Amino acid sequence: MIGDYDSICGFSALGMDIFPVDDTEQARKKLRELDNDEYGIVYITEPLIENMPDEYERFKIKTVPAVIPIPSTTGSGGFALTTIRNYVKQAVGSDIIFGDGK
Repeated sequence: MIGDYDSICGFSALGMDIFPVDDTEQARKKLRELDNDEYGIVYITEPLIENMPDEYERFKIKTVPAVIPIPSTTGSGGFALTTIRNYVKQAVGSDIIFGDGK
């Protein structure tokens, strides 16, 4: 998990590795460090990944690690939900989250 401390600290109780960062540049650096075979999935808070679309696009074409945006404590602008919705729609063939049947 990459994000501001308040948004990700609780995930350590679930056994997840957390990497608190203060800004987009720190997040970019950490994301590049995690681009190895150690992690299959990297969750990153929505405000950070939205500010580095070039990095997100680079990881979208990679199989591992999968970079998944999640909302932060400041809320969601819809980017994380839309991204997850598109992944599910691509995998399943229809929108089972909102049920639009397309």
